[in-house]
Amino acid sequence: MAIPRRAALQHLVRIGLSLPVLTLSACGFELRKPPQFEFKTLFLNNVTTNAFGVEMLTVLSQVQGLKVLVDPRDLDQADMIFDLNSVIREKVIIGRTSTGAIREFQLRVKILFKVRTPAGIEKIPETELVQRRDISFNESAVLAKEMEEELLYQNMQTDLTYQILRRLAAIQVVH
Repeated sequence: MAIPRRAALQHLVRIGLSLPVLTLSACGFELRKPPQFEFKTLFLNNVTTNAFGVEMLTVLSQVQGLKVLVDPRDLDQADMIFDLNSVIREKVIIGRTSTGAIREFQLRVKILFKVRTPAGIEKIPETELVQRRDISFNESAVLAKEMEEELLYQNMQTDLTYQILRRLAAIQVVH
């Protein structure tokens, strides 16, 4: 008995669609999971004084199984201490027109931090992370460019937050 042509085509389509899924699962691909920390409490030092620190506090407060402390009176309860030493936003001219007018800026966010135990053992030595974004400038759209600039700063800040989150998740705690 011959298989109808339509049924054979549908069968080939099903096989063709399932092949990429099987290939991805065989190579070990999986979606990024929420971070798992070996420590249970984290004290955030100097985070309530700037927007980056507030975002760090917000993101870390949502991590399952992690208690985030910011009150200096709770420092003795912390397993790890995150010191946010500085957050610097910079705007540098990187391009000009032939008449000398500004054509392009580079926006930068620099974060300097370290992570240590309450005993003073550095788990992440003082580290500087930098994000850069280029932005064109147009005098006739100054307000729109200011809004774009702020969105780019927020994007860089979020990217840095998640970079730090991954570094915190990599800390090994010896019990």
